[in-house]
Amino acid sequence: MRNRTRMFILIGLAVAFVLLYVFYQLNGNYHYAFPRRLMKVLAMGLTGIAIAYSTVVFQTITHNRILTPSVMGLDSLYMLIQTLIYFFFGSISILVINVHYNFLVAVSAMVVFALIFYRVLFKEGKRPIHFLLLVGMIVGTFLGSITTFLQVLIDPNEFLGLQSKMFASFNNVNSDLIWPAGIIIVLAFIYGWRHMHQLDVMSLGRDTAINLGVPYDKLVQRMLILSSILIAVSTALVGPITFFGLIVANLSYQYFKTYKHSILIAGACVMSIIALVGGQWLVERIFSFNTTLSVIINFVGGVYFIYLLLKESRSSG
Repeated sequence: MRNRTRMFILIGLAVAFVLLYVFYQLNGNYHYAFPRRLMKVLAMGLTGIAIAYSTVVFQTITHNRILTPSVMGLDSLYMLIQTLIYFFFGSISILVINVHYNFLVAVSAMVVFALIFYRVLFKEGKRPIHFLLLVGMIVGTFLGSITTFLQVLIDPNEFLGLQSKMFASFNNVNSDLIWPAGIIIVLAFIYGWRHMHQLDVMSLGRDTAINLGVPYDKLVQRMLILSSILIAVSTALVGPITFFGLIVANLSYQYFKTYKHSILIAGACVMSIIALVGGQWLVERIFSFNTTLSVIINFVGGVYFIYLLLKESRSSG
């Protein structure tokens, strides 16, 4: 009952922030401003849900609350793909001009990378999840180094166009991409929702989950692939957001204090909508576009990440 009340409070805040963002200073400009604001809210909602769900699931699998799916190198791969497009084809390429082609190439490459990555690592026996994380961090660092090397060699004029891909932005989201991204996210969310009770058992550990009848290894692979798909779609839609999942997932843990993933994930999703919509309103109305939402998120997330590290070290000490 207490968690239900807290959930209603979060939903009320989310609705209030959405209404504030959509109708604040609209001044009767319904034909132009209202549809654009509505599409921004929809993009922020889809992105927040995808990141929140994938982060909570990923942390359950790894049994670590300071990790996010970005540790697997998907953000680095996204930047490498965009850099390769600008480096070899230029800013006038059809892969840049046509947002559908760019979205399709980015999502397909990240999903295929995740499928091959998990298939190879899980092929030769049951490797520990920490080995998977270690390889993912190494691959991400390697891809990031290649990206930096190519960006140094790229033409300065082309690099100016590439800079828009380096940070998440909700101002330039193409409305045509929202619908395919929304379909993928909704289908992935529906599929993942069927495994909520199994995730509750997985949080007890591998041996306990297997003894209770959970197909642990198969479920880990499925959830990792599902998380990769969600992160791929959200990153291709708005750009990379490094620390956002870390923030909303841990706030959900502290706010609800429960083991039930149905509550934790739903709470993290609603919190993500509050943070993104409220943060974007601050960027537009208070800071007058002098900064971006991704900069604020990365700053707050970096500070929160340091806090979590210090908290973990004190509890372990």
